[in-house]
Amino acid sequence: MNIYIGNLNEKIQDSHLKDAFGEYGQVVKAKVIVDKFTGISKGFGFIEMPDEIEATKAIKTLNGGTWEGNVIKVNQALR
Repeated sequence: MNIYIGNLNEKIQDSHLKDAFGEYGQVVKAKVIVDKFTGISKGFGFIEMPDEIEATKAIKTLNGGTWEGNVIKVNQALR
């Protein structure tokens, strides 16, 4: 399942996403989206988790939680 994470603090990096979501299951890919000119985070990212049950649990648990001072939005990414 592809998961969208929004309202991320600019300090959050790919490895932080992988570690946080890794607590809920296998993470195949973790990517914070950055501005191609400045390299600064755009405040959102994506996670790829192969197991739907683990991904759903991560979404339900983390959505609306606080991370580095920001209330984050976590949901299934639309394709």
